[in-house]
Amino acid sequence: MSAGPIRLSPGAHTALRPATAARITGGFWAARRRVNAEVSLPQGPDRLERAGNLANLRAAAGAAPAQSGFRGDFPFQDSDVHKWLEAASWQLADGGGGPAEEELSRQVERLAGMVAAAQAEDGYLQTYYQLGPDARRWAEPHWGHELYCAGHLLQAAVAHRRATGGDGLLDVAVRCAGLIGTRFGPGKDETVCGHPEIETALVELYRETGDRRHLDLAAYFVERRGQGSLGDGPVDGAAGPRPGAPYWQDHVRVRDATAVAGHAVRQLYLLAGAADVAAETGDAGLRDALVRLWEDMAATKTYLTGGVGSRHDLESFGDAYELPPDRAYAETCAAVAAIHFGWRMALLTGDARYSDLVERTLFNGFASGMSLDGERWLYVNPLQVRQDEEGRKATAGDRSPHRTPWFRCACCPPNVMRLLASLPHYMASGDAEGLQLHQYASGSYEAGGGAVRVGTGYPWEGRIAVVVDQVPKDTDWTLSLRIPHWAQTYEVTVGGEPVAEQAEHGWLRLRRRWRPGETVVLSLPLDARLTRPDPRVDAVRGCAAIERGPLVYCLEQPDQPAGLRLDEIALVAGAALHHEHRPELLGGVTVITSPAVRRTASRDGWWPYRNGGGSGGDTGGTKTSAPVRVTAIPYYAWANREPGAMRVWIPV
Repeated sequence: MSAGPIRLSPGAHTALRPATAARITGGFWAARRRVNAEVSLPQGPDRLERAGNLANLRAAAGAAPAQSGFRGDFPFQDSDVHKWLEAASWQLADGGGGPAEEELSRQVERLAGMVAAAQAEDGYLQTYYQLGPDARRWAEPHWGHELYCAGHLLQAAVAHRRATGGDGLLDVAVRCAGLIGTRFGPGKDETVCGHPEIETALVELYRETGDRRHLDLAAYFVERRGQGSLGDGPVDGAAGPRPGAPYWQDHVRVRDATAVAGHAVRQLYLLAGAADVAAETGDAGLRDALVRLWEDMAATKTYLTGGVGSRHDLESFGDAYELPPDRAYAETCAAVAAIHFGWRMALLTGDARYSDLVERTLFNGFASGMSLDGERWLYVNPLQVRQDEEGRKATAGDRSPHRTPWFRCACCPPNVMRLLASLPHYMASGDAEGLQLHQYASGSYEAGGGAVRVGTGYPWEGRIAVVVDQVPKDTDWTLSLRIPHWAQTYEVTVGGEPVAEQAEHGWLRLRRRWRPGETVVLSLPLDARLTRPDPRVDAVRGCAAIERGPLVYCLEQPDQPAGLRLDEIALVAGAALHHEHRPELLGGVTVITSPAVRRTASRDGWWPYRNGGGSGGDTGGTKTSAPVRVTAIPYYAWANREPGAMRVWIPV
């Protein structure tokens, strides 16, 4: 694909720019994207029809009776249509041809036409308020999601324009943005939306149209956030609860904030938008704040899987190091938002660490959100599910650890679809010196005046071959390879000869006068390893997790010896871990086996607690039986078989 979600303006103040062309042709991500293209995306229109989203558009357009009012439980349901349109447009941009692409194109134009027909004469578009008996446009900023839905409309329109060249949906977006510009801003309505999203969308609309007013309005919304326009919530008598100003990041300005807080998706969409503003304006103070907030999130509020959001209550970040595995919310949409924010920070700063966390999130906290067959979804992504089946039944619905064909609040499925469809855009970047490979997937990438082809079996294999196909003539050119932070060692050859260069700050920069056809081979160690948590994470103190390369592993009940409960297992410190690729299991995965011991409770009487104050040898009321061998699978593949227990963090 030659276009993606971010197209920086010529004068953007970033260290790097997205690749000018990118295509994933094989391997892990090609397989996941194929499922998205062949299964998930084609099902989208039918899912939206059944949920009432399309009926709302027809009713708003006058093409169906509106007497029954709005169908659905949430005012933001139009955004699911917009996200599907964006996803399908990026899929069309990826090409491929054939009847399936023709049908997808037909559906895109059909739904885009429905969106256009539903738009009011003045440019307003949100069917919840257009169909409501006592519609109160712009009067419910906390929970109405009007600017949030408009933001997803704008992003869908930009994707549609870049994929098809058509202006129909873009005209809808420009009219909508024009209405927003007349309504909001200094000296006008100075309220921000309860759910950020409009910020990043307005910047991209500016990049697409060149109209500076969109960038200025985005910058205004970013700057206005945190100045109390939302406060703790709606005033008495208005609809909706009062969760407090941090919930929607209205407690402190972005540039003054020291910690991420509140609703995780809202926070990260806001930061992605702020990164876009900083990129286009060169606002150094805003950039410094974004670095500070990313560091807080990564160091104190991110799960091993890259997931974020530790509280079911308000779908929010918790306190520093509050990362309980069994109560992890880690919403799939939050993983998407974290990737959006991280990629923008990678472009803005050029630092490899942002792409390190993007990789971790992609392979684990994000990939787990869609089932292997592409037909079922997870809204929340816990790191532990207990043995008690009744406990799992009690959490049925959007927050269930069981995969679901669709959700009452269906924000996550089309969000996954749009990221997978646009994923080639996140692989590589360029600058005046050359090309940088941020993620490793077989494919072809053009940036920084050159072009390369990548061939790899990553993440199952650590060998990554990069063929330099095109470089500027008669000048030095730099190929930069990201060395993942988990890789303690690595080997690199050019034309079969070891290189003298060493990685610095996560980048191995190979600068020379290249000849087309030269091959670079990066070999990364893929030994399985035990990972220990920060000791301040109380919930998993004394535990370890199994990792291999970028993949986090978990124990799932079906893979263990009969009769062995997961809560009885303890790993053996220092024991050798073995890996084996099993092509027949879960679509083809590498499993890890480990020695372990079975520990069972040993207590007298009815009371489960015991005196631990004695000297030496107390085992906390457990007894250890004969050794057992346990099998771990990649975390992203869990919950694709019968329901059962799962855990990432295991006592040692």
